[in-house]
Amino acid sequence: MSFAAPVRDQRLVLDQVVRIDRLAATERFADATSETVDAVLEGAAQFAAGEFAPLDRIGDTVGSKWADGSVTTPPGFKDAYAAFVEGGWMTLAAPVEAGGQGLPLALSAALMEDLNAANIGFALCPMLSMGAIEALEAHGSDEQKADYLPRIVSGEWPATMNLTEPQAGSDVGALKTRAETNGDGSWRITGTKIYITYGEHDLAENIIHLVLARTPGSPEGTKGISLFLVPKILPDGSRNDLRCVSIEHKLGIHASPTCVMSFGDEGGATGWLIGAERAGMKAMFTMMNNARLNVALQGVGIAERATQRAVAYALDRRQLGRAIADHPDVRRMLLRMRALTSGARALTYYAFGELDRKIAGDAAAGTRAEVLTPLAKAWCTDVGCEVAAIGIQVHGGMGYVEETGAAQHLRDARIAPIYEGTNGIQAADLVGRKLGLDGGAAFDLLIADVRAEIAAPQLVALADAVEVAGVTLRAAAAEDRLAGSYPFLTMCSVLVAGWLMERMARTTLDDVAFEQRTRVAAAYFIEALVPEALGLAAAAVGGAGTLYSVPAEALA
Repeated sequence: MSFAAPVRDQRLVLDQVVRIDRLAATERFADATSETVDAVLEGAAQFAAGEFAPLDRIGDTVGSKWADGSVTTPPGFKDAYAAFVEGGWMTLAAPVEAGGQGLPLALSAALMEDLNAANIGFALCPMLSMGAIEALEAHGSDEQKADYLPRIVSGEWPATMNLTEPQAGSDVGALKTRAETNGDGSWRITGTKIYITYGEHDLAENIIHLVLARTPGSPEGTKGISLFLVPKILPDGSRNDLRCVSIEHKLGIHASPTCVMSFGDEGGATGWLIGAERAGMKAMFTMMNNARLNVALQGVGIAERATQRAVAYALDRRQLGRAIADHPDVRRMLLRMRALTSGARALTYYAFGELDRKIAGDAAAGTRAEVLTPLAKAWCTDVGCEVAAIGIQVHGGMGYVEETGAAQHLRDARIAPIYEGTNGIQAADLVGRKLGLDGGAAFDLLIADVRAEIAAPQLVALADAVEVAGVTLRAAAAEDRLAGSYPFLTMCSVLVAGWLMERMARTTLDDVAFEQRTRVAAAYFIEALVPEALGLAAAAVGGAGTLYSVPAEALA
């Protein structure tokens, strides 16, 4: 089936959740006029549907291919990426000084949702460049910004994040890649990185790698890590000492080459330090936090595409004398898909909007974005998987057949809860850091704002449970806090999403049918999904006793 971007839904969220008119009233985002917002939404919708979506199936069935260190993307990808660059889509929220348009991140989020829905394996390439832009803008030298940022901002030179090693996944401090100074301001990088998205490809002549490495004499752990800019092609036009030695064979996102990268097989890849020595984690987390919210958009995009496909099938497929969309259980599934998708979109765009407010000078909004990031990354990617799985169920036996496309959504969605920090790590971050941020004020103010606006009794009850669980977890021992972290994160996410859904449902719209859909999705979310989250309260505060009541070997 063809893909149509959810422009009406996006505009509603931008207006009622992000409140983009208030952003446009600031000096920083004065260019985000209503006319500009409409033009970007319509243009992004047309581009995603016209360029990326037609390549989704071939990206899955053909995939990227590796041979002798080179990676060839599926047919049509190179031309579509060139169209992406030529259209200036990479520049939307990038800094004006580097050739960007300086528009709100929340508006760029709509573009990335569309690209993820149209072709998630392709959208991964520009996604990582967005994080690299933010990292270089915040931590790069003036020379690095002048030499590299404009080319990354334009999309001409895509960028990557090189963090993971075979022995150092979530334990970043265990990495072994080394960097030694050349004495001229450059460094020699040696080591191996794995799971490097678009680490090698044929979409561009140059690729800019941001690489974590340890310098001589640095302490063990994360405090001894530095970040380096390592281009595939050096400024003199020669090939740097780095290569892709293989790509992974994966469950999904087949179009996206997941590379094993080797640096320094012939003495050392040349790189330049980004920021201060041994301050690499600070710079990398700038990029990673951007990526985490963009991964949340992957969950939203997959959920939207799976919902569209399921609704179209359910309206067309007839059983027992009527379309299956009219059968109560199928109607339940379709409404659940729509409600979850709408809630995930609202939560993610809200987080991006708070980052925009930080950029415009509101420091408190930046702190709130820190609280919202683990919620969006974890819950919205869980939503992507759930909605994709429901989509298969709506299709029945045909959903299990690859040619319908429903199965691809689940295969593609399944990576999102894993990379850029597993969802378990997001939950640990919530209870270990964000619950106590600013002495607990950041989290408490978020819940206070929710309480000030919600009306539904179910939401009020969930807010009560979240507050009680929050107090309990703050006082709990570390293992007990972590044991309850995942259900607590889900409770918080559903509460915030429900708050925003209720706000949108109060809006009077020109399109009566769309207004009805918005309201029924919010009603279902509050009536069916909020009580499910409320039921997690016991697990959130239950502690780790049962988890450790037997040794791990007893679970074999």
